[in-house]
Amino acid sequence: MEAKKKYFMDCHLAGKQYHDADEVWDKLKVNTELKLVRDIENKYDPDAVAVVYRDEERQEDFCIGYIPSSENKEIATILEMGWNDIFECRISSINEKAHPEQQIYLTIKVKKNSK
Repeated sequence: MEAKKKYFMDCHLAGKQYHDADEVWDKLKVNTELKLVRDIENKYDPDAVAVVYRDEERQEDFCIGYIPSSENKEIATILEMGWNDIFECRISSINEKAHPEQQIYLTIKVKKNSK
């Protein structure tokens, strides 16, 4: 049987304290699915990849932080080339007592192309 997803990487969520994570903190749980969005206009990082939570109740997207700049180049390249739905990003752990840069840990997988 062929796998539908394959492990790609793990990382901490960067910049949580500068974005909207606190606004939706009570909705962020282990296994919450998040979206990766290429942020080509980011003046601090030319390879910026935003991590976005979709609040279905409010029909609104919240940028909760970024993939760390030390780990985002490959993802940025793939997203920039139009492969927007290739990644599955989920929260794998939350530690609200940790430093903000260590509070949310993400697991990213690559989804099989079903075409």
